[in-house]
Amino acid sequence: MSPPPLPPVPYHASALRPSWPTLPAALRAAVGERLGAPVVTARVAGAGFTRGFAAVLETADGGRAFVKAAPAVEQPHLVDWYAREAAILDRLPVGLPAPRPRWTLHEAGWFVLCTDAVDGHTPRLPWVAGELDATLTGYAEIAAALADPPAELTALGLPHLADLARSDILWWEEVAAGREPTPPLPTPLLNRLPELVELESLLPRYAAGVTGLIHGDLRVDNVLIDADGRPWFCDWTWVCSGPAWFDLAGLLLTAYASGLDADRLFAAHPATAGAPPDALDATLAALAGYYLTGAAAAPPTASPHLPAHQRWSGEQALDWLARRQAWG
Repeated sequence: MSPPPLPPVPYHASALRPSWPTLPAALRAAVGERLGAPVVTARVAGAGFTRGFAAVLETADGGRAFVKAAPAVEQPHLVDWYAREAAILDRLPVGLPAPRPRWTLHEAGWFVLCTDAVDGHTPRLPWVAGELDATLTGYAEIAAALADPPAELTALGLPHLADLARSDILWWEEVAAGREPTPPLPTPLLNRLPELVELESLLPRYAAGVTGLIHGDLRVDNVLIDADGRPWFCDWTWVCSGPAWFDLAGLLLTAYASGLDADRLFAAHPATAGAPPDALDATLAALAGYYLTGAAAAPPTASPHLPAHQRWSGEQALDWLARRQAWG
């Protein structure tokens, strides 16, 4: 099989977010007060798949900050996500390429998370060699730092990938049992459900007992490349205990689609040291099931681009797996 085409999703402009002037006046005033001066400009973030407010704010005294906000009544799940991310960011090891938190705020029925602003762009696709190399090096730094995470971070009671896998990631098993509709698959793969079920079942086994932490949602649109070419890793809501090679496989889906030797990139990365020989296959099977079944059930509160992203990502993961397995 040949690699699928590049995504039909503009990752730099995939979000559908409210503008600054549409937020409650009391909320805008409170944010300006916390920032130390009135907000004069707001550059809404284009990346992402939620409808929450997210923007780089500039104040009358020249200050800058990045702010996320969501209303508790209309978007309680986003409030939970932002609060969880705030707690995680506050406890990440200092010096990692992640936005530093400043403060949180409850005002006018909204929850607000403020972090340092990161000036950067979503990595270009197909991947540019320099940006990919820098991103892989940056993730190696993160994986090493979180392999033995600080006690204050683990004290948050973060989930374990093995537990999530047992309860939420065995999608091909659900498809095979008829509890999930069968995603559109190429004819040669329709008879591969038993193999997909077996491969995805390896993931919780391999993840069990791992004490290091991972980002949990490492995708190209959760990376920003700054003016110096340094990558910054964003959106830390889904941190969990698990093997770093799981993150790496998710990140490399777009490298595979870019026509690069993703197998070599995976094998050569420090995050794969000690990984089982079929760790990549198990992860690709799980990611394919997750994305392809999720594409048919995207929540109405998400960006309208989400189903296309999930469908393309699932097809990409399945294509890569099929090539590795010589399924033809």
